Amino acid sequence: MESGGTKKLGTFLGVYTPTILTIFGVIMYMRAGNLVGTMGMWPMVFIVLISNSITLITTLSFSSIATNKKVGVGGAYYIVSRSLGFEIGGAVGLPLFLSQALSITLYSFGLAEVIKMLFDTSFSLNLVTFGIIAIVAAVSFVGAGFAMKTQIPVMIFVAVSILFLIIGAFMKGSFIECLGTFPSNFGEIFATHGDLSFFSAMAIFFPAVSGIMAGLGLSGDLENPQKSIPIGAITATLTGFAFYVTLPIFLTMGATSDEMLTDQMIWSRISPVNGNIVILPGLLGAIFSSAIGSMLGAPRTFIAMACDQVGSRKGQKFLKSKKGEYASFVLSLAIACGAVFLGDLNTVASILTIFFLTVYGIVNITAALETLSNEPSWRPQFKIPAIISLVGGIACIIVMFLIDSRLSIIAIIIEVALYFILRRVAAKHSAVGDARRGVYENLVKNSLIQLKDLKMTPRNWRPYIQVFINEHEKQLKLVGFASDFGLSSGIVTVTKIILGRLGEEKIDIEKEVDSIDKFYSRKSISVFPEVTVVEDFEEGILSAVQANGMAGLRSNTIMLCWPDNVAEYLPRYLSIMRRVAFIKKSTVIGKVSPDFNIKNTQKTIHVWWGGLQRNGDLMLLLAYLITKSPAWDDAVIKLLRMVPDESEKEKAEEELRKLSADSRITAEPMIIIKEKDEAFEHVLSRVSSEADVVFLGLNTPEKGEEEDYAKKLEIFAKPLKAVFFIKNSGIFQGQLLETGSEGVKKNS
Repeated sequence: MESGGTKKLGTFLGVYTPTILTIFGVIMYMRAGNLVGTMGMWPMVFIVLISNSITLITTLSFSSIATNKKVGVGGAYYIVSRSLGFEIGGAVGLPLFLSQALSITLYSFGLAEVIKMLFDTSFSLNLVTFGIIAIVAAVSFVGAGFAMKTQIPVMIFVAVSILFLIIGAFMKGSFIECLGTFPSNFGEIFATHGDLSFFSAMAIFFPAVSGIMAGLGLSGDLENPQKSIPIGAITATLTGFAFYVTLPIFLTMGATSDEMLTDQMIWSRISPVNGNIVILPGLLGAIFSSAIGSMLGAPRTFIAMACDQVGSRKGQKFLKSKKGEYASFVLSLAIACGAVFLGDLNTVASILTIFFLTVYGIVNITAALETLSNEPSWRPQFKIPAIISLVGGIACIIVMFLIDSRLSIIAIIIEVALYFILRRVAAKHSAVGDARRGVYENLVKNSLIQLKDLKMTPRNWRPYIQVFINEHEKQLKLVGFASDFGLSSGIVTVTKIILGRLGEEKIDIEKEVDSIDKFYSRKSISVFPEVTVVEDFEEGILSAVQANGMAGLRSNTIMLCWPDNVAEYLPRYLSIMRRVAFIKKSTVIGKVSPDFNIKNTQKTIHVWWGGLQRNGDLMLLLAYLITKSPAWDDAVIKLLRMVPDESEKEKAEEELRKLSADSRITAEPMIIIKEKDEAFEHVLSRVSSEADVVFLGLNTPEKGEEEDYAKKLEIFAKPLKAVFFIKNSGIFQGQLLETGSEGVKKNS
């Protein structure tokens, strides 16, 4: 499997010639006449228009991508994998590899039909096809430069055969009369003729125009790929388009429908001179060179795809070695031989069409996403609007299903399954970005611009929680609760605080962030990780709180984990709480017992309601949000209120029932009658020690009184499994449960 030499190729030899020779191949010579004879001239013209429109848009798309970056080995696979990621690249690489391997069989079937027709051999078509595949493999193996060296003579033969077809057609019929036969009923064009429907005929024809990427894989051999690829590929595609759209007319001018149906070599019949002399050299040369091109291209695609997906250096070294090349060559050969048992050229062509449409659809979508990403790195010399590529991608998918919905579904299922497999097992490629991030970033940017002009109201409030930790494993359960609060509608940012001096300590911030991200991902908790290096704990947290987020996506609530050293840190938490209130951010101080586990039996959430601090709306809302988490979906929220005697019980219960109904949050009222001289901490322990989660409101201690208040909170928290002290200091304090013109006026 030698290379074609080190001499750099220009646009004509490097792109135009291999592309046009693949386009003018077996379908043009061996099936075009039969299809026109079966379907009629105008249906075939429309089949050509639809097919060529798809391939032209795809050519524009990959030309745009190719002028933005160097295209490596693998052609379309390389483009997709470097634009949409290695998982999607691998998923599309498989149908690309299979389409190249099946193309070998397609061309070999065509040659086999010609040989059987010329020599009237008694050998079966399949046996002759096997023999041709063996010859193609042998020529490709010992001399890969053969196809390149014979391109010019073969193209001359093809041009001569086309010229004599056109001359013969004009000698036998009238071009104007043929154009005048357009059916009065447009539906006739899409009607079924014999055993062939419109889209079944398209499935057979489509491989004729699918050679558009033949020159793409040769980018490394081109002198100026960014110039040659778009010019050569687009020119070749337009050349093919111009001829194919008139081919049904020339065939109709030169032969009757019966002649086209009974004579596979209808070109020879139409030619004004001996058909075999002027037609066969082009036919045999084009088909054979295309078969060799596919035999050379399939292993290269497989190696490129396998090298990207194999993580070990040893595996990659093997794939790039001679043994790896031989193995991929043998695999391609085995698939080509196996495809012979599919039956005949028409069957292989139909399956091949689905594979090609899959690849082309992804290539078009890739180009659209690259354009929509608006990344600074997207600077193609050849630009096309994203809408054109997007239309091409959608058209590929639609035509796939119109041709064969079952095969299309199977192909998509296989590719989706392969994508998810590769997401789990593919090697990490951190150095290679992809367009998906750019698209998301562009969407986020535009959304933020729109968001900043929209007024925030209580109904729009969502829990954007910034959780502060110092050990992500130790605070796992607390972060789990934060995730439950924000699971259905919010955002959770985990900020790890490291005490030190930035730039003077040996702290790898990137590594720390990656560690947090991986840890919580393994626990199936979705968070945004941050690491902040601070010299002073309190001032560092305040700086991190002020710097968090942007536009309308700033955190509105901070969460602090219960400290090991309560005496030192809890008073500082209260100081932080008082200060963040000035920037309208709420505070949650959470304590979760180390042995806390969600019970399998019915879970209970206690929300203590009362007083005038207006924390209850946030408490009840967070309690409700917990129940949206799958782990808490059967939890019961109980609204607790303490009254001094029996006379106030009924009124308090009615108020809580009304609150539950008005806020549309299902909660059971629970009125606690305080015993004479009983302290609240005793009531709390007696009533809520068995509850799974307890919510309590926070007062704001005066400056200097933080230590005394911290001691009180420590007593409250001691008997509880999981408790969250809430201070609502947000811009909608007391309004989060608003049901009409009035908000919640009296709560914890």
